[in-house]
Amino acid sequence: MWQLREGSHPVLTDEGGAILNERTGRWTYLTPTASAAVLFLLASSSEDQAANQYAAVYDLSPERATDDVRTVADALTAQGIAGEPVAQSRRWRWWR
Repeated sequence: MWQLREGSHPVLTDEGGAILNERTGRWTYLTPTASAAVLFLLASSSEDQAANQYAAVYDLSPERATDDVRTVADALTAQGIAGEPVAQSRRWRWWR
């Protein structure tokens, strides 16, 4: 499942958006279609499902939608803003 990483703060609308990377203090600005791709990625259980929804909304071929969604996902992952969830280690807490 694709998700934003901890410390990433999205402001997403149908008219575009931005994501703040708390670690770097930089904003990544998104076009309306890139913002939609992120919304579909966050709401879907897989990139394929997100691409299918994206294709339906924008009347695109499945191949084009898959390429568009993957491009957005890869770009945000490369910037350290998003990606597959990172397994968190279970820490022993003394109060348990």
